[in-house]
Amino acid sequence: MTQPLKSPELTRIYQNHHIDSTRWQLLKPRPDDVIIATTQKSGTTWVQKIVSLLIFQNQKPPAPFHDISVYVDMRLSEREELANTLEAQHHRRFLKTHLALDGFPFHPELKHIFVSRDGRDIAMSLWNNYHNYSPQFLDLLANYPGRVGDSFPPAGDDIHEFLDNWLSRGWFDWEGDGYPYWSNLHCVKTWWEYRHLPNILFVHYSDLLMDRKAQIERIADFLDIDVTPEYLEKASEEASFDAMKKKGDEDIPMAKVFFEGGSDIFIHKGTNGRWKDVMTPAQLAQYNKRVKEQLSPECARWLEQGGTIE
Repeated sequence: MTQPLKSPELTRIYQNHHIDSTRWQLLKPRPDDVIIATTQKSGTTWVQKIVSLLIFQNQKPPAPFHDISVYVDMRLSEREELANTLEAQHHRRFLKTHLALDGFPFHPELKHIFVSRDGRDIAMSLWNNYHNYSPQFLDLLANYPGRVGDSFPPAGDDIHEFLDNWLSRGWFDWEGDGYPYWSNLHCVKTWWEYRHLPNILFVHYSDLLMDRKAQIERIADFLDIDVTPEYLEKASEEASFDAMKKKGDEDIPMAKVFFEGGSDIFIHKGTNGRWKDVMTPAQLAQYNKRVKEQLSPECARWLEQGGTIE
């Protein structure tokens, strides 16, 4: 029987048009920091909203939750500005990353929530973002100082061209999927290897869809946050897909800059299974091949179906 790995090690640097993993070096960790680590389009904003509701409860947050929950990897700000923003937050911080664990400086004293979903659902949601990026955002990605490597390629109009690339090409040399972003499956694999650690909680998108209130209670327990039954009910209502979509422009002001269509694009459908009517048999076979190459059967089953990891 394979023994679980003891502690994550930082072995890679992720730098491209979107992200720069070295920006995490600017963080001066505090013991109560919360890290929301996710694969793209797997419920990141949903869990950010939930954690915000749990931290602030009946207090008014100092800013929209999406602005408070800093996406540290994203390279579209000056490093000094990022450091100052992080230090200026006096509430319990909840920070966002899309990094694989081999590129993330893991602090064992911090709580980490890892969120993911079936990669085929991620692909559909990611395409919705990709081909709706605004010219302003694409210009930022291409021309913001410090980009490493090639510029971000435009989406075009063919979802199947995107899927063929996303399923079979990596952006970084050690990846075999995820182009033109970064690997979804490699990210899952690196976090899964440390699922035994007590300061990592796995949350699955499908479980949030199935029983949102139970998942909010799990997250609250993990973060050592007390909630009354009444507030749990309130938080569950405010974190519903419909409620978040109605408040999208207020909660996610950056969406108006990054997407043609604003928050209606960023918070789109909130459903699973749309890939069934889109992906070709060859694309599904390629996805299954990559899953088998990258993930253990147990991990692959969790990624597809969800469920609590004991």
